[in-house]
Amino acid sequence: MFTEFDLECMRRALTLAERARGHTSPNPIVGAVIARRGRIVGEGYHKRAGTPHAEPLAIKDAGKRARGGTLYVTMEPCCTYGRTPPCTDAILRTGLKRVVIATEDPSPKHRKRGVAILRRAGLKVQVGLFKDEATRMNPAYNKWITTGLPLVTLKAAMSLDGKIATRDGESKWITGPEARAFAHKLRAQHDAILVGINTVLRDDPALTVRTAPPPRRQPLRVVLDSSGRISLRSQLLSDRYRQNTLVITTPRCGVSKREEIQSRGANVLVAPLRGGAVDVRWALRQLGKQEITSILVEGGGEAIASFLEQGLADRIAFFYAPLIIGGNGAASAVAGRGVARLAEALRLKNLSYERIGNDLLVMAECSSA
Repeated sequence: MFTEFDLECMRRALTLAERARGHTSPNPIVGAVIARRGRIVGEGYHKRAGTPHAEPLAIKDAGKRARGGTLYVTMEPCCTYGRTPPCTDAILRTGLKRVVIATEDPSPKHRKRGVAILRRAGLKVQVGLFKDEATRMNPAYNKWITTGLPLVTLKAAMSLDGKIATRDGESKWITGPEARAFAHKLRAQHDAILVGINTVLRDDPALTVRTAPPPRRQPLRVVLDSSGRISLRSQLLSDRYRQNTLVITTPRCGVSKREEIQSRGANVLVAPLRGGAVDVRWALRQLGKQEITSILVEGGGEAIASFLEQGLADRIAFFYAPLIIGGNGAASAVAGRGVARLAEALRLKNLSYERIGNDLLVMAECSSA
């Protein structure tokens, strides 16, 4: 069905798509290649939302050489007007004869419609080349566009015995510089970073991406604070990114404190109570409406537990340092009630392990999500 040259071209399209990792939300990352007479004549990838998609960029790159050629694209071309015109229109104007698509667009607006439009126009359209690889490239988009909920990754840095701080609350730094640098890359790949109020009170984090070169935009900083305990002097409410902070509270936080937070330039969202705390599922739904497609939850233990206990976590990224802290009073990476029986424990799947400096990173998918 597919030749070795087809495989080569689609692999190239997948590689191109990865160049924009972390920059296209709420859109997916997409790469495209145009080939004619056994050689690649055009390439393109979607760089960020609101800019041209991969297909018209590849068409522009190919110019007149695209006529009679084959387009290889990692996701089904869009067929409706959004921030940009439909890619199907651009394809039909170009004179391409064949389109090879890795995976269909899961969006209800586009799924299979782009394929149908191209086929009705007489183009040969084939779907499924490297489908699994292309699908795995966009987990956040795939979840958000079909459910309205962001993809949730739980991140924690801990000792080998699962502690994220000593009994006196000291937590900087458990992991080494290499692991911390990798954690900033993780932040850059998410639309928002979320922590609980205990983490803010204990660590006063900045929750910014500090990479070289700096990111085009900083992720939204989100705090779960059911009672309005956040200090107005915290970095989140006083640094240059304070307008990029969202405090999610509940009716337990007084109106005056909400107004004080807003006076600092931050935003406040009042959520319903669930078990005496912020209703996390409701909060995720609201963030999804704001086109937040992915969230990195960085703790503390209670915040991480709230996502796990409600089955709202999709992935974990746990860093383990070669330390043993011990102590009943030392904070654990996962708090909450826990399970009574091993049969109730969350089973992870698709585990991967990576040594980063002297630390170990374990990544996995949460089977309950």
